[in-house]
Amino acid sequence: MTRKILIIEDDADIAALVALQLQGLDCQSTLCDDGKAGYATFVAGQFDLLILDIMLPSMNGIDICKELRKTHPQIPILMLTAKSTELDRVLGLELGADDYLTKPFSVLELVARVKALFRRAELQPNNALHAASINVGGLHINPGSRQVLLNNMDIKLTAKEFDLLLYFASHPGQVFSRIQLLDQVWGYSHEGYEHTVNSHINRLRGKIEANLAAPEYILTTWGVGYKFRAVS
Repeated sequence: MTRKILIIEDDADIAALVALQLQGLDCQSTLCDDGKAGYATFVAGQFDLLILDIMLPSMNGIDICKELRKTHPQIPILMLTAKSTELDRVLGLELGADDYLTKPFSVLELVARVKALFRRAELQPNNALHAASINVGGLHINPGSRQVLLNNMDIKLTAKEFDLLLYFASHPGQVFSRIQLLDQVWGYSHEGYEHTVNSHINRLRGKIEANLAAPEYILTTWGVGYKFRAVS
């Protein structure tokens, strides 16, 4: 099955290299070197993966990621950028990127990351077909449709927020460290990225908790990590 990839990257040599490497994965790549044009191309088309640089003309990758997550929460996004500070890495992941590579990068690592993103995307629907809905209090989680309802109101989550919530809810009462959550939900042990777990949990709580000072669903175990409310 041929997959369609959009590469928004203003360095023509890097964009061409990425597209060439992905041909071996039976991927058809569309290249854009401008932020606004790339954003419009994505919205107008149907793509299986977005590879996105941060530093772009007219519209930066952070803003593109932020806007696309409002309307396309499930599309896998791999950020590919020259910026290497922890703040930039964490910001990209917090805004909804699924993974992050810093230039210069190994083409073997690039291919491995893309394969992992495709693999997770393929496994989610199959697992969801066999996963029962989860109901806790007023919270309803449907793995098949990836829909979350709170007191019968639809809650909009990014792909990673949903994955994190579903993982928590599938293991009620079990305490997870930040490293464990990064490994299980993000699929990589992002060294130094533990703060992105905190940020995702804070955003999740902001969407599903009535009282942030006394959360009902995602609980903190001080000095250890987090757990989902045990089903009574």
